[in-house]
Amino acid sequence: MEDLKLVGDFTELVDIASEKLGGAVLVANDEFFAPKENLLKPSEPIFIEGKYTDLGKWMDGWETRRRRKPGFDWCIIRLGLPGIIRGVLVDTSFFRGNYPEQCSLEACAIAGLPTAEELTNEAVEWTEVLPQVSLSGDSQNAFAAEDVDERFTHLRFKIYPDGGVARLRVYGEALPDWERLEGIGGDIDLAAVENGGLVLSCSDMFFGHRHNLIMPGRAVNMSDGWETKRRRGHGHDWVTIKLGRPGHIKRLEVDTSYFKGNFPESCSLEACKTTGHVLPVSLEWKRVLHRTKLQAHTRHLFEEEVIDAGVVSHVRFNIFPDGGVSRLRIYGSI
Repeated sequence: MEDLKLVGDFTELVDIASEKLGGAVLVANDEFFAPKENLLKPSEPIFIEGKYTDLGKWMDGWETRRRRKPGFDWCIIRLGLPGIIRGVLVDTSFFRGNYPEQCSLEACAIAGLPTAEELTNEAVEWTEVLPQVSLSGDSQNAFAAEDVDERFTHLRFKIYPDGGVARLRVYGEALPDWERLEGIGGDIDLAAVENGGLVLSCSDMFFGHRHNLIMPGRAVNMSDGWETKRRRGHGHDWVTIKLGRPGHIKRLEVDTSYFKGNFPESCSLEACKTTGHVLPVSLEWKRVLHRTKLQAHTRHLFEEEVIDAGVVSHVRFNIFPDGGVSRLRIYGSI
């Protein structure tokens, strides 16, 4: 067993196991005290003093019974988005005398939608992405994953010997099936998280996380968008996004749904072609959408206004001066 150094930089990536993205705990060997489905909830875990069930104390997590024989407990997870795993956060919040001593994580890649029976078959080849590591109770235990640049679809999470975990976050880079997407043809959302898009940086995200901008579907409320604090000085807010694949931008959607007294006055979009996650200061940004007025609680569709910038790989979305946007869609061809 190896004790890995706790790290946190990878938590700036997307949680590709999140229930919000379609992640699911398919099967567990035991879930006596608290159900396995709690592991991937997008909400932060809570504790309710004095709340009990017929089986024991109500806990907001996955909790197994006390093991009386050697071994470990486990569950199998389908990632919401297949991709490369960069790190994991094992959240043991409120589990103090009942958390596991250690955990480990393995991954595999299986096409389609395998059943629980197929995933528990001994023929499945699992790759270790996190060796057995020690955990602390009531803590955010963050660990960098093994350097395995492979696309995975499923995980096997093991806890030693038993106990409870509130949440499991699996941070990484989504890798879509580009052969299938190219076969479909037509325009796709080049910035969508399910198509490999990633929000690299932003000027501010005080009220709403930047990753919300490129999440699937419509926002459910104001908290499900990107929102900055009130700007009191000069300037404007912005985000930079790495597209899933370089392409031609043809049309845009800027959705300010739920932002009524706090939507941006206007927005603009610029694009460039480069490589990597760190953008050089000397980049030449090309205009894709001139500064354009926005309205409250509205899906704005832009096509005639879009300027052809050629093949681009990154975009910078500017809002003036501040405010909130629930979703940004950048449609184009690969």
